[in-house]
Amino acid sequence: MKALALLLCILCVFAANSVAQPAWQSNLDSKIRFYQTTDFGIILAGTERSLYAIDGQTGERIWRQSTGNINATSVTPVPDTDLILFSRDEGKNSRLEAVDMRTGSRIWQSDKVKGDVMQLAVDPENDLIAVVLVKHPRGKADDNFKKKPTVHVLQLSTGDELWKRELDTSIEMMPTRFGENLGDIDYTLDNYRAPLLLDGRLFLFYEGSTSFDARTGKEKEREKFKINEDGLALTEADPVYDDRYIYISGKGKIRAVDRRTGKQDWEADDLGICAEMALVGSVLYVRTGGQFTQLKDGELKEKGPYGVSAINTTNGKTLWRYKGADKGMTNFEFVDQNTILIADKDDLIMIDARNGKRAAKRDHKVDNAQFVLVNESGDAVIGGRNEIAAFSVGSPGKISVETWRVRHTAPSRGAFRVIAGIAARAAAIYFRYGGVATSALRFARTGMTMMTAANSFRWSGLQSRFGSVSLSTLAGNGVRSYVNRRIYSFGITASRVDNLNIGLLNGFDALDIVKGRAVQSLTPTRGELRESIFDRIDPARYADRISDYFLRRKRLAALRSNHMYFYTDLPRPYDKKGLVGVNVHTGRDARFALVSEPDPQFVTDESSSLLYSSDANRMQAFPLVDR
Repeated sequence: MKALALLLCILCVFAANSVAQPAWQSNLDSKIRFYQTTDFGIILAGTERSLYAIDGQTGERIWRQSTGNINATSVTPVPDTDLILFSRDEGKNSRLEAVDMRTGSRIWQSDKVKGDVMQLAVDPENDLIAVVLVKHPRGKADDNFKKKPTVHVLQLSTGDELWKRELDTSIEMMPTRFGENLGDIDYTLDNYRAPLLLDGRLFLFYEGSTSFDARTGKEKEREKFKINEDGLALTEADPVYDDRYIYISGKGKIRAVDRRTGKQDWEADDLGICAEMALVGSVLYVRTGGQFTQLKDGELKEKGPYGVSAINTTNGKTLWRYKGADKGMTNFEFVDQNTILIADKDDLIMIDARNGKRAAKRDHKVDNAQFVLVNESGDAVIGGRNEIAAFSVGSPGKISVETWRVRHTAPSRGAFRVIAGIAARAAAIYFRYGGVATSALRFARTGMTMMTAANSFRWSGLQSRFGSVSLSTLAGNGVRSYVNRRIYSFGITASRVDNLNIGLLNGFDALDIVKGRAVQSLTPTRGELRESIFDRIDPARYADRISDYFLRRKRLAALRSNHMYFYTDLPRPYDKKGLVGVNVHTGRDARFALVSEPDPQFVTDESSSLLYSSDANRMQAFPLVDR
């Protein structure tokens, strides 16, 4: 019996060590400076010499372009298309290219656009893309790094410029990394809301709120106000809209702008910092105050006044205000159309959405609570970077027993700043997948109005650098950041649509893949595109290869992630540092990533159950092991 127990122990240890090995490893030509995942399951990795596209499932190198030393802000995916934007800073010869992410082929290039793309909005149906660029967004770590962005509106299919506008003043930017002795670092506009294309207008949110005619650049309306309060990121809410109005926050008030005329119809003022908005029927709910990321060091700072307000969208009248929340207030969450949940540093609070009165309250005892969500069981889940707990929510007006609680502290060994950064990113991963899809699904089930914009999409670096802001900010944005099922193709699929049976591509119907107004692709020079798998495979396999990428994109659109990750010391038989995934519906430690020291950029691909990390010139994928 003892021999059998010893054998089982040895087998467990052997299994743990064998699983810890990478699922695949790809050796690139020099040190990896950055990498990011895409919705097609392709990893884009920049080294000191080249830009690579790597198959996320196999590690196979799909294509490589010679680029020289480029920054993370030089490569930008265009959402809901098969394109990436690639900026080359070569002095007088600087240019912007649109590249097919699956083949590396250049679709178009523009010599009029200079700088790195910080944010963008795209309207494929109207063949429009608005890009916000900053020249040389790199420098010493400084809490007062400022640059003057330029906005270019282009024809999406050709890159032809329709108009451009430089902002009036330089604005404060946000570093991609925090810490000491970092040397030169990249800066971003992640502390601002991304632009929005809606009804033929372009809305910008950098020097206040300004709208332009999307095709002519004629300014429609402007209100200047300070966006970031006290050096904090994203203190103003992302805009929301219904069939009639777009609702914009700023300067302690909400403005309703008529979508047809572009004129302001009403405003609700004296609210305070409006950090989050949600539209349910004819009522606009606003969270004021909360936790925000400081630009100078990445630490959290609380700023009030704290509370929730309800506004009648027909006339702007404030229906009620709830002011019973304390410091450390999280995002708000809807249990149903009549019930709102919030949490502060001490309590989980239920608010009656019809009158603003507190319906129930109980202490949660979660250290540094940063978010609240509702899981598939209807329980309220409160979490931070080290702990997560669930509470049964009854109806009407009752918060009863604690359902479960899990705590995983970050490892004590190693550099504190690095450990803290990895732990923060691990917890934030959930909001790239599960927090987004689950919230969107629940809104649909309960019949609540969710922000939609037909054929208009936005991109912000937060989608790849989501570990750099507070969890409450990510939770508040989650419901509005889901992956659309429809794909607009401007690359190889569009150019070879006659040879590819799109209707048979892994079950996609005709509405799933829309052929963009693609032009003849520009072939990169031999020195630029050094290798491409599409030059090596049989043409008959093109459809199979492209079909596989579309299938991965389809899976992502339907993904419902279940796990909140924590970076911690793993239990036996692993006995090493790694990631543990807690199932947010059951509270069980349900999966593990056996990678002791992932780099601070690491990310998971939930659709293929892999974690990606780099080490010098090696790109690696580690399996996520279900318990």
